[in-house]
Amino acid sequence: MQGTASMQRANHSTVIQFILVGFSAFPHLQMMLFLLFLLMYLFTLLGNLLIMATVWSERSLHTPMYLFLCTLSVSEILYTVAMIPRMLADLLSTQRSIAFLACASQIFFSFSFGFTHSFLLTVMGYDRYVAICHPLRYNVLMSPRGCACLVGCSWAGGSVMGMVVTSAIFHLTFCGPNEIHHFFCHLPPLLKLACGDDVLVVAKGVGLVCIMALLGCFLLILLSYAFIVAAILKIPSAEGRNKTFSTCASHLTVVVVHYGFASVIYLKPKGPQSLEGDTLMGITYTVLTPFLSPIIFSLRNKELKVAMKKTFFGKLYPEKNVTM
Repeated sequence: MQGTASMQRANHSTVIQFILVGFSAFPHLQMMLFLLFLLMYLFTLLGNLLIMATVWSERSLHTPMYLFLCTLSVSEILYTVAMIPRMLADLLSTQRSIAFLACASQIFFSFSFGFTHSFLLTVMGYDRYVAICHPLRYNVLMSPRGCACLVGCSWAGGSVMGMVVTSAIFHLTFCGPNEIHHFFCHLPPLLKLACGDDVLVVAKGVGLVCIMALLGCFLLILLSYAFIVAAILKIPSAEGRNKTFSTCASHLTVVVVHYGFASVIYLKPKGPQSLEGDTLMGITYTVLTPFLSPIIFSLRNKELKVAMKKTFFGKLYPEKNVTM
C-alpha cells in the first residue's frame, strides 16, 4: 500500500499542466467559432455594462430590484471573464496547455460566480415576492441594509461553493494522461484523469452538493412564484394582473433559460455521448446563457428599456425625451 501511495504521489508531481483539447475536432471551423464567440462575448460585456451604467445614472432605478440586477451583471461579467478569453485564445493557438494552478483557479472562479448567479436569481425572486405579496412591508423587508446583506450572502455563498468544489477536486491524485476533452477545466472530463480509491466518492460528493444547492435555489424561486401567481390571480382587473406580472417577466425568463440549459447539461441521461457533443453542449451555459441574459432584461423590462433610451439617446435626441 505504501509503495502504491508513493507511486501515485510521484505520478501526481509530474502532472504540472493539462492539455485542453477544446475544438480541435473542428479544425476548419475554429476561425469562424472564434469570430462568433468573440462577438457574443463583446455583446455580453457591452449589454451588462449598459445595464449597470443605466441603473447607476438613472435615479428612478435606485431600488432593490435594480441593485440586484446590477450585481447579477457583475457576476455574469466575472463568470465570462474566467472562461471565455482563455477559450478564444485557444481557438487561435496550437498550444492549449493550462497550468495545474490555472486550471484550479478557473474551476474556482467559474463555480464561485456561477453559484453567485444562482443565489442572486433566488434573491431577485424573493424581492418580487415581497413587492407583490407584501407591498406595505417592502421598504422594511428590503431596506438598504437588508439588500446589502442579501447581496453579501450571495457572494459569500458562491465563494464558499467554489472553494469547496475546488479543494475537493484538487486534493485528488492525477496520474495521467493529462488531456481534458473540453475547452475549459470542466469537472467530468477532469475527474476522468484522477486516480485513486477516493475519486468516485469525491465525484459523488461534489455532484450531490452542487445539485442540492442548485435545486434548493430553484425550489425557492418556484415557491416565490407560487405565492406571486396566487396574489396576481386575486387582482380583479386584467390590466392590473398584466402590469403586475410584467415586473416579473424578465426575471422569470432568465430563470427558465438559466435552469433550462443547466438541466440539459447536468441532468442528461447517462449513456454513450461523443466528446464533441459534450464540448458543443458546454457552449450553452458558457457563452449562450450569459449572452441572452442582458438581452432578456433589456427587452422585457419596460422601465429599464425606457431608462436606457433616456440615458444613452436623450442627449443625442433631446426633443424625444418628452415622448419617452
